[in-house]
Amino acid sequence: MNPITSLDLRALPPSQRHPLIFSTFDALADQAAFEIVNDHDPVPLFMQFERTRGGQFNWQYLQTGPDLWQIRITRTLAGASAAAEECCGCCCRGA
Repeated sequence: MNPITSLDLRALPPSQRHPLIFSTFDALADQAAFEIVNDHDPVPLFMQFERTRGGQFNWQYLQTGPDLWQIRITRTLAGASAAAEECCGCCCRGA
């Protein structure tokens, strides 16, 4: 079993976060996972996953604040995304 990659998003500019997360996810094999660390609950990211990768992932909270959120995202179905990726706008405001 490969070690799980952890992406600490807190130091990244907001405009770079979602593209990094989706490129990491798209490179995963079936049943592989990675974790994200963030300073807020990434609900808009979850909704974007639902919209663009629905049925292809599992979202598991490992830690839920108040200062740190850690989520494990597992690929449950390999293949191309079902919908074109589009930013939800939450990470690009003011960038």
